[in-house]
Parts: sequence; C-alpha cells; structure tokens
Amino acid sequence: MRVAFVGLGRMGFPIAGHLATAGHEVVVVDLDQAQVAAWLDAYAGTAAATPSEAVAGADFAITSLPADTQLHDAGTAAGGILEAAPRGLVWIDHTTASARISRELATLAGDRGVGFLDAPVSGGVDGARAGSLAIMVGGEEQAVERARPVMDTYAARISHMGPAGAGQLTKMTNQICVVGLCQALVEGLDFAEAADLDLEQVVEVMLAGASSSWEMENRWRPMAEGQYDFGFATELMRKDIGLCLAEAREAGVALPVTAVVDQFLADVESMGGARWDWCSLMERQRRLRAGAAGADDT
Repeated sequence: MRVAFVGLGRMGFPIAGHLATAGHEVVVVDLDQAQVAAWLDAYAGTAAATPSEAVAGADFAITSLPADTQLHDAGTAAGGILEAAPRGLVWIDHTTASARISRELATLAGDRGVGFLDAPVSGGVDGARAGSLAIMVGGEEQAVERARPVMDTYAARISHMGPAGAGQLTKMTNQICVVGLCQALVEGLDFAEAADLDLEQVVEVMLAGASSSWEMENRWRPMAEGQYDFGFATELMRKDIGLCLAEAREAGVALPVTAVVDQFLADVESMGGARWDWCSLMERQRRLRAGAAGADDT
C-alpha cells in the first residue's frame, strides 16, 4: 500500500517507521526538515514537500499533528490533503483534536469521495515505539475495515466507537480518567516518600491490588527519580484537557478534578516543564512539600 504520512513528531515518527518496516510504500511530510532527514536515515521511504504531493496515487493518508489548527491546514489549506486526494483514499487521523473538526473534515472528505477516520491513540510514545497502541476510531464502518490492516502494523487494539467524532470523544474520556489517576499516584508516592517507605516495594504491592494502573506501572520510576525528559509533554496534555473541558461545558458535564489537574499542570509549565513528560506533576508535588517544610523551619 502507498501511504502518505503527515507529521513526524514523537508519535508520528515511530508510527511511520512501523509502516515502512511492514513493507508499505511510505511518503513522509513534515515542516521540520531535520525530522524528515532523520526518518529517511532510519527507514526506507521517500519525502514530499506538501501533503497534496504526498497523497498523489496514495491508498491511505495518515496525519499525526499537534492540534486542530495544524490538522485543518494539512487537510484543507493550499497544498493540503484534500486538494489532490484521489477518490477512494482513506484518511486516518491520529491527532488528538476536537470532535467538531473531525466531523467537519469527515464531511469535506466525503464530498470528495474520501473516507475520513478520527482515530486518536492511547499508549504514549512507548506504545508508538513498541507498535502496541490502542486506537479509538470514529467514522464509517467500511472505511474502518479498509484501514484496519494498516493500523494493525502499529496497534495492539483497534476499536470502532461510532460515527465521525466518536473516536475523539472516547479519547477525551480516556484523558479525563488518566489525569485524575496520575494526580492520585503523585500524591500517594509523595506520601510514601515522606514516610521513608521503599517506593519500589510500595509500588510492587499496589500493582497487585486495586490501585494498579498503567500510569503506576510505567511512570512511577521516572516520577520517583525526577526524570521527565521523555514522553508526552505537559503542554500537549494541557491541550488535551482543554478539549475535554470545552466539550464538557457544551454537554453540561462537570469535571472538577480534571479542571484542578489542569491548573496543576499550568504550575508545572510555569516551573519550566512545558516539554517535560506530564508525569512531572510529581515535581510540583515535591516542591510543595519542600516549601511546606521550609515554612515549618522558620
């Protein structure tokens, strides 16, 4: 299959790599030419100057971009995917974006004989590298089934959640749940650390019990060691939470915990952690404890 791949960020780079390794003909596009050069050094494929150039003769287009604005431009601006997309193309979008833009692009794509799938992912950079992502897909069943063998090259689970926009709404649900879990883990680890417990032993016990989570299994150690230079950036998680809060306001759903964690992540950004993995919530917690201890000493 010929696949046009737009967006070689932390997620897109390894996803496109899995496609090339599986034998697909991959044409990559990214504004950062250094990323394009690095990808071409690592994998077999070619590069194009624009998304419209990349989709010429393609069976699939895949986008993995930061947010709505970049997605809209890649799809509809001059040189965008829909400018030259052949009829029958399936566009798989892995951007975490709004349900609104997903529905809009699905309509525009459909008018041109192109299938559009909003297909945000879960599993983070680790899952992208391992090819074990969970993908939640919105769109028409026929397009989902056509795209499934392509997504199988980098996913462990592909779930069709409903019509256009349903994938994004499912991802928002995931983010709402995960931010609360991570903040609870932060507070628990800080409590255990302050009590001079062995964190590795504590986590081993908890992983066998009701408090177990992906965040605990995969993030407790960097949190304990204060190592955050990897993974899913704080500023990107704040973007995701913003989508959740906006959608919840329209639906009349209260998200008090999510809103509080958003403010905590804003604190991390003000500490210089915008590009740290968002488990750096632990750093905020530690500094709060250090500040409280300093106040007690005065």
